[in-house]
Amino acid sequence: MLRELLSIFRSDNPLKAMADNFAEMLKLSYDLTVMAGDVYFEKTAVPDQRTLVYKQDVKINKLERVIRKQVLSHLAIRANSPHLPYCLALMSLVKDVERIGDYAKNLSEIPDFSPAALPDDEVTAELREIRRGVEELLRTAGRVFDESDDEEAIELIRIGRDLSHRADALVATIARSTYDAANAVGLVLGTRYYKRIGAHILNVLSSVVMPLHKLDYYDEREVPLGDEE
Repeated sequence: MLRELLSIFRSDNPLKAMADNFAEMLKLSYDLTVMAGDVYFEKTAVPDQRTLVYKQDVKINKLERVIRKQVLSHLAIRANSPHLPYCLALMSLVKDVERIGDYAKNLSEIPDFSPAALPDDEVTAELREIRRGVEELLRTAGRVFDESDDEEAIELIRIGRDLSHRADALVATIARSTYDAANAVGLVLGTRYYKRIGAHILNVLSSVVMPLHKLDYYDEREVPLGDEE
């Protein structure tokens, strides 16, 4: 399904404009996630930096609306009805990328109520590793989607699943800790937001290996993780 979708996107068909906007959404969401991570870990956000985070999120939201409008306009023409499955897939994917922007923005807001520096311990070190993994997943996802690389998509899904499990384990560790309330809440929220960002990236990657009606099934047995067809 994805190869057919990309074939249409890369033509002179009006759908190419949608594809270009989607690629821009992915790039903006990566930049936003990195910026938000800097604010969260360093706790040194200046007004200009916070403004940039919000502006980046607004750009992502606007592109989502633009793509939705493009899809509706395209499907209003009867001759374009064969493109319906691909347009539906794109509508699902842009929502995932929009949610990445929302969670990244939420991440940058945590220092507002948990301003103390994160503890210099194994918990924060693990969270930094999860951050690096999620950012790398997002950085690579756009290329893998564009190239419809099944093998790399499956490998990234494996990595993303592992990051999700690590985030769950870290939340359990924090719950058993002796952190004060502000630090505990800040760490748990940071961990959960990174898990959710990772989950939406995996939804995008699932489109590389799954048919339309099974998008977002990255955590189900239907996703091929071995040599099966």
